[in-house]
Amino acid sequence: MCVGLPVAAWIEDGEAEHSLFRDRTNPPHGCCRIGGVSSFRRILSRSASGTLAGLLAAFTALSVAELVAGAVRPAAGPVTVVGGAVVDRTPAAVKDFAIRTFGQSDKFVLQLGILAVVALLGVGLGVLSLSHRRTGAAGVLLFGILGSAAALSRPDSANIGDALPSIAGALTGALALYILAAKAVRVPADADGAGAGMWSRRGFLAAAGVTAVAAASAGAVGRFLTARQGQGAVASRESLILPAPASAAPALPGGVQLKVAGISAFTTPNADFYRVDTALTVPQVDAATWRLRIHGTGVTRPRTYSLDQLLARPLIERDITLTCVSNEVGGPYIGTARWLGVPLTDLLREAGVRRPSQGGQADQLVARSVDGMTLGSPVEDVMDGRDAMLAVGMNGQPLPVDHGFPVRMLVPGLYGYVSACKWITEIELTTFDAYDPYWVKRKWARKAPIKTQARIDTPKPFARPAAGTVTLAGVAWAQHRGITRVEVRVDDGPWQDADLAPQATADTWRQWSFPWTATPGGHTVTVRATDGTGQVQTERRTRTIPDGASGWHSVFVTVT
Repeated sequence: MCVGLPVAAWIEDGEAEHSLFRDRTNPPHGCCRIGGVSSFRRILSRSASGTLAGLLAAFTALSVAELVAGAVRPAAGPVTVVGGAVVDRTPAAVKDFAIRTFGQSDKFVLQLGILAVVALLGVGLGVLSLSHRRTGAAGVLLFGILGSAAALSRPDSANIGDALPSIAGALTGALALYILAAKAVRVPADADGAGAGMWSRRGFLAAAGVTAVAAASAGAVGRFLTARQGQGAVASRESLILPAPASAAPALPGGVQLKVAGISAFTTPNADFYRVDTALTVPQVDAATWRLRIHGTGVTRPRTYSLDQLLARPLIERDITLTCVSNEVGGPYIGTARWLGVPLTDLLREAGVRRPSQGGQADQLVARSVDGMTLGSPVEDVMDGRDAMLAVGMNGQPLPVDHGFPVRMLVPGLYGYVSACKWITEIELTTFDAYDPYWVKRKWARKAPIKTQARIDTPKPFARPAAGTVTLAGVAWAQHRGITRVEVRVDDGPWQDADLAPQATADTWRQWSFPWTATPGGHTVTVRATDGTGQVQTERRTRTIPDGASGWHSVFVTVT
């Protein structure tokens, strides 16, 4: 044992060890060697400083990149462009899983995942930089190059300037890591040689504090600039006054909304309407500068329209139910709104477009969004007399920004991924043989008519209703064909007709209800629908890929 000297003097943090023990290779005779504890603590301190340096470097890189993106183009920020590149390269099955698992929070989860990866990489580079400063800084620069490449690969990339945010962020982050690593490694020895190879906590923490404040300030300014760039879009939407439709929607029939607790509202409020798209950052489009171009195969008179020019045309107002192809059997990605817009067929005819069945050269209409998304619709379906439109209003208001302001396209009867282009800026007429849009390249079907479906809204799965009369209720849809019958089955019993609410139009869903005399015990309730063509909904269960889910919806309840 060591005798006569306080142990604490030996195991201090390494900056002020007892002078008698400066010679660590030859401690005093009869004294045990416990300097290893101090060395271990020093290693932990160095690792912690490397971790902090790496995290601050990553934070600095992202903040400066956000600042530059706010000045150049917010959509060119590294998290947005890398996230978009990830979405573009993710297999369809994985995207489908993400939507199923995280719902409309899938983009938020992706962004959190990107930030977590950046943080982990920052920690790794920070620890590495303690012994290899240049290598650590070079690692930060490498990720800046990858971010720049992702920015330039995006379909909405404006020019080489989109690479600037990632480059500026990487240069600043690399410099921050190089400086912090230098502060974390060593301080000069004193006249007696003491302190050689040891680091100054005070100096490192001071540098870390300055870095954190500077990075936070850059991020705050970047967010301010981004918000300011979006003010034009917000102001143009707030000042927009929608004209009255030349063809108003028919009044909804009485009783279209059943008085059953738990059933979906016939008209979905804008705030509750589902949103499924690939845009990590919602495009902010100024209505004053927005333009729509129509061109391509079979277009004899190309056209370009401003929003004011569209609003000056005769508008139609229609109740239409939209459905996402990612909607599982019984899923939530469906909603009905009253839409106001310009008839799309009129615009196409004025451009000289004809249906393929009437000798037209183009059989595919490709709609392009401001963010580069492409959707392909069959020209024959768009121009067959259905109320396909370029919508400017939703439930009596200008389109919400999340749903495509200032203009979106929609075609009743087709899943959204082939018909419902938001933030639309271009319509190109072409052929299916000549071009594959975004989702078709990812193995989804070229043509996607909405499948006949019915859903049980109440009771919910695993509900515990009391014995007696239980009202089963829900919605059924087969857009552009309509619903003529809904049947309900309890366990393995016979199919029984449900009561149908009045049908608004063939392009909207239809509510149904059924009074069930429930007996105690567990029961499985199943529903199916028949569309306006007489086609009964198939029992065959399929996933959403490649052209929409099919199968009967069932819920299990326990009657008490």
